[in-house]
Amino acid sequence: MAERTTSSIAETYTIGGEMTVNRMGFGAMRITGEGVWGPPKDREEAIRVLKRTVELGINFIDTADSYGPHVSEELIAEALDPYPKGLVIATKGGLTRTGPNQWPINGHPDHLREALEGSLKRLKLNHIDLYQLHRIDPEVPFEDTFRFLQKAQEEGLVKHIGLSEVTVDQIRQAEEYVKVVSVQNMYSIDNRKWENELNYCEQNDLAFIPWFPLGGGNDQAIKKLEKVAQKYDVTVHQLALSWLLHHSPSILLIPGTSRVKHLEENLQAASISLEPEDLEELNGLG
Repeated sequence: MAERTTSSIAETYTIGGEMTVNRMGFGAMRITGEGVWGPPKDREEAIRVLKRTVELGINFIDTADSYGPHVSEELIAEALDPYPKGLVIATKGGLTRTGPNQWPINGHPDHLREALEGSLKRLKLNHIDLYQLHRIDPEVPFEDTFRFLQKAQEEGLVKHIGLSEVTVDQIRQAEEYVKVVSVQNMYSIDNRKWENELNYCEQNDLAFIPWFPLGGGNDQAIKKLEKVAQKYDVTVHQLALSWLLHHSPSILLIPGTSRVKHLEENLQAASISLEPEDLEELNGLG
């Protein structure tokens, strides 16, 4: 793992060389029901969360057609359309839903076409700024999936293309068909399985969007996080988010929540300035 001791963090990142967003974005998965299935328990609070994101200066929202399914995208349009200038909405296709917490993969062009057209309609957009393939489908020829994405981009339905849960080799293979501008992989201070992919993104000007930013289940790491968090008078979750922002300038965060209070707490992580010695200690937890 590369040594990183960055003690200051950039506030913005430019996706694809042209879409500049705040590095603290919002993930809109949790504004749905339990198991990411159906409507939220508190619809009014979900709407308030979305409205509060833009009030707080967040201008990158990540969603997917499978969140609900469809619920997250519909709520985003209800709360925010007409969209403020500069707001980037990223969505995803490539998963289907058969029930709560069930996510079958489908990368067939016919499904992706239906998913993309549905996302455009639900979000009330004529194109998607960042369209991400939710998963590569091992049952569908790679070239079929990526020729569809290539065509969708040529048709102007998609501005930029990203990938999720992919290896460096898969990114390179995809780049034979399209320009990849982002990678969304599971990654956190206590789960660094995708460190090579993060390094690749840094070296090639791709955004790296970690999901599940504190979920590796490393109890020893959590205990050390708690100790450092006490020093800065922040929560463990805020510290974990701050570490990600310090760890790599390519990282773009999308913590999700269904409560305004938690949204505001998450955003405060961007203002935490970690001292070099604490960064070194935290870096060593991976």
